[in-house]
Amino acid sequence: MRIAVLQMTSGIDPAANARTLVSAMDEAAAGGAAILFTPEMSGLLDRDRRRGAASIVGEADDVVLAAARAAAARLGLWVQLGSLALRPGGDETRYVNRGFLIDAGGDIRTRYDKLHLFDVDLATGESWRESAAYAPGAGAVVAETPAGKLGFSICYDMRFPDLYRALSNAGAEILAVPAAFTVPTGQAHWHVLLRARAIEAGCFVIAAAQVGEHEDGRLTYGHSLVIDPWGEVLLDMDEATGVGFAEIDLDRLRDVRARIPALKHRRPIPDVAQA
Repeated sequence: MRIAVLQMTSGIDPAANARTLVSAMDEAAAGGAAILFTPEMSGLLDRDRRRGAASIVGEADDVVLAAARAAAARLGLWVQLGSLALRPGGDETRYVNRGFLIDAGGDIRTRYDKLHLFDVDLATGESWRESAAYAPGAGAVVAETPAGKLGFSICYDMRFPDLYRALSNAGAEILAVPAAFTVPTGQAHWHVLLRARAIEAGCFVIAAAQVGEHEDGRLTYGHSLVIDPWGEVLLDMDEATGVGFAEIDLDRLRDVRARIPALKHRRPIPDVAQA
């Protein structure tokens, strides 16, 4: 199954980002892909929270989600929309970082809200509080796609292997890891973490990434990846924006899992004894 990956530099204007996304969907369909994977925050990337707040709306009003659904129906193309910043409504005053699976008819098949949020105080005096603006998700998600059973995650989730253990236990054959990784952490951890997730879960990993210098001043690492269950990198998009292609062969997955049957050998971990 041929899949496509979008590497982009999201800005502060959702309408402009929507145009980039639709253009990529046209290119993916023309290139014979059955499904396109897009990065985290495909609709808006703005670290100025006051300015960005004006562009964060509910699902029904989001121009990027609407554009993706319309283009999917027009092209007969599935889309794993990496994530959008959205207002969830109800009593929750924080946003959600939400990924979507959109089918070839333009319908939303499933949603996933990012589980793990990055909160840290650094020795430099910098402080990051993702949980101040975003609410965490409530659970993991696996869904059927034309390429195989897809397990969802978003960016910082990749540092928590228990999530991918749960996804592969639930039948996932492909792991989506859309991201907006910073340059220093990308250089240090991006490839090694994603290859490890592919190997330990016996899954393909598809990691669509943000890249380059954004309108809000941040720099992201790029290097969107497709990795097979043996840990072999099938696609590395380096620092270029655009659409890349790769083949997902589930026979390869079955072969790797037969050679290294670690999933069959998993055992519940008992409580750790204190000595």
